Amino acid sequence: MDDLTTTPLSAELLRGALDLERTEHGLLPHRLPARARAQCTDGQLAMAEAQPSGVRLVFRTRATVVELDTLRTKPAYAGAPPRPDGVYDLLVDGRLAGQSGVTGGNVLMVDMATGSAETRPGPVGTVRFTGLPDRPKDVEIWLPYNEITELVALRTDAPVEPVPQGSRRVWLHHGSSISHGSDAASPSTTWPALAASLGGVELVNLGLGGSALLDPFTARAMRDTSADLISVKIGLNLVNMDLMRLRAFTPAVHGFLDTVREGHPTTPLLVVSPILCPIHEDTPGPTAPDFSTLGAGRLQFRAAGDPAERVTGKLTLNVIREELARIVEQRAADDHHLHYADGRELYGEADFADLPLPDQLHPDAATHRRMGGRFAELAFGTGGPFTARGD
Repeated sequence: MDDLTTTPLSAELLRGALDLERTEHGLLPHRLPARARAQCTDGQLAMAEAQPSGVRLVFRTRATVVELDTLRTKPAYAGAPPRPDGVYDLLVDGRLAGQSGVTGGNVLMVDMATGSAETRPGPVGTVRFTGLPDRPKDVEIWLPYNEITELVALRTDAPVEPVPQGSRRVWLHHGSSISHGSDAASPSTTWPALAASLGGVELVNLGLGGSALLDPFTARAMRDTSADLISVKIGLNLVNMDLMRLRAFTPAVHGFLDTVREGHPTTPLLVVSPILCPIHEDTPGPTAPDFSTLGAGRLQFRAAGDPAERVTGKLTLNVIREELARIVEQRAADDHHLHYADGRELYGEADFADLPLPDQLHPDAATHRRMGGRFAELAFGTGGPFTARGD
């Protein structure tokens, strides 16, 4: 039996979270601050912001054994195939050295037809990593992007100490479920995590599945978060939800960017339009589940809007791209640190032919890898908006 020591879990061991909540079990990372959470009672947002995409434990140790007790809350959807279990990625000095998962935990059962949800309680589980190199090293444990994760206890067979932040720039990113992680293979291989690794920056991921809706409280959270680089990926959820018309969209984008700029007046800020999604290129939302493929074990989505409604101001992805490009061009005349990127540079028509969206909406693991590399080249490459001075 290993002789393990428990290290108290604290903010100095965590990165990527904007708030930490003490619960009866331990520590619950949040990706929106308490003030923002208090301003919206939407269940989808509550689930998304508490799923710790991009959140990781970071510490220095010579331990060869690491155990982490957690209480997960895994979503499940009535009538749909089971969602895959979350994955924990363990990195040693920046390189993947292990992957595992936990058992037990709560189940959040969601009925997409009615919007109702109930939590079925379960026990705490343990993720365990062994055989780590017996030398001083930096260890990162990336938490699952698709499971709410309460941190209960950290045990190791050697002392643990925090890792100083260092000189790496902080990249703050906001987007939809695709930025959140959608169907990436693991938490360190979502496209933002891969792009951050390639760009040599620290990621704060505010990708919020189903909740990139130009909410003012999200803009204020970004305004108040320390960052050296900022990107905002806008569009798909606004079509998904059929949330607003063009008349409301334009001032909402301006207001969101105005708020971010209050805290970051000269920070490089990249506005990214949606990646290609054929069902919504020219057809408005809402997006509806297509249950016809459930018999084959797949859930797909369809566009439930009418293309003729574009004349009334209904949003499509092409309408959004055109308007975002216009807004950024207008603002960039006075804001020389503001930039625009067409999301189809990350995933476009040729990519769809090669790597189609399995459910018509979300990219798969291979597409995340492709998008991460593309974003790194676009943003961090020579001449990109996030290129470090002197590069």
